Amino acid sequence: MAAKPEYRDRPDVEVALLDALVDRSGEGMTVLELRAAVDADIDAIEDALAELKADSLITVESDDRVRVYPHDRVVPNPEADGGRTERSLIDVIRERFGL
Repeated sequence: MAAKPEYRDRPDVEVALLDALVDRSGEGMTVLELRAAVDADIDAIEDALAELKADSLITVESDDRVRVYPHDRVVPNPEADGGRTERSLIDVIRERFGL
């Protein structure tokens, strides 16, 4: 699942992080898991996470391990979209060409 369209006009690394987090919104992800899921160096990931946190698009919780979660407003609600869960043609083209 991808982040809501209104959050897709951000830098590529931020969008990739949001998409990865939305896919695992219930359990969150560690920074190591995010690094494995996103094709970017650690510095770019750290900068993107800082921007997302500053914009209140993610939350960070630390118990015995630090986990990152997407904010609820970033996660699409399929029921609010009339049950539509498939990606649009534009989403497929963007993904295919790396846009």
